Amino acid sequence: MLKYLHTMIRVVDLDKSMRFYTEGLGFRVVSREDHQDGEFTLAFLQAGGDPEGRSPMIELTYNWGTKSYERGNAYGHTAYQVQSIAEVQERLKKHGYDLSWGPGPTPNGRRKMAFVDDPDGYEIELIEG
Repeated sequence: MLKYLHTMIRVVDLDKSMRFYTEGLGFRVVSREDHQDGEFTLAFLQAGGDPEGRSPMIELTYNWGTKSYERGNAYGHTAYQVQSIAEVQERLKKHGYDLSWGPGPTPNGRRKMAFVDDPDGYEIELIEG
């Protein structure tokens, strides 16, 4: 089973981006966390039209001090919740693929995560739970 969770994009002005998504598009802020050790901030937003809070989110990542990105590298990854990273990895290996990173802890240390790259190099995050 795969469950679509969020899409991450890197932003150079977090406050401006959050205003755009919340005020301009009506998203609601689900969480915002500063990670001092990694010098980044994660903000998760969800479309306001989902009263049950089940729709996928967008993750805005602000890497402190970053002033610009090239248009082609601002996209980060898509994420899916899985019951077992080990089971997914086993299935990947059966088809000639493997994880590109992990499994390891999420930034807040509460869950397990891993990444796999698709054939074009786009990253897909797997979060166990």
